[in-house]
Amino acid sequence: MLLKTNYHLKFFLLTGVFCLMILLLGWLLPSTIHSDIWKILSFLAISSYVVGIMSIWLLKGSTENLLQIKMLGMIVRIIASLSFIGIVVFMGTENVLLFVVDFFILFLFYLVFDIYTFLANLRPISK
Repeated sequence: MLLKTNYHLKFFLLTGVFCLMILLLGWLLPSTIHSDIWKILSFLAISSYVVGIMSIWLLKGSTENLLQIKMLGMIVRIIASLSFIGIVVFMGTENVLLFVVDFFILFLFYLVFDIYTFLANLRPISK
């Protein structure tokens, strides 16, 4: 039951699963994984974790602003992600298309996790 309520444990478990998937795909299909995949995963994990913790902290103070807080988190995450892509591409990474595809696949996985935790929190807040 600890897994259902602990955001930190679920998040780090999800990140561990992503690491295993990357290692497995790198072994089976090395042409689908960009050489900067660990930078991508680190950035997305840190930014998603910080935005998630910030959202949880803001929701504790004001549950009636749920939609605004979640939208703020998504906007911050999108702006940070586009800035990260711009900086890495500007610095001259090779195979930009593979970099962007790998980035957005991981980005969407973390976004689905955020939406899932958001929907799971709607029930307790509505009571």
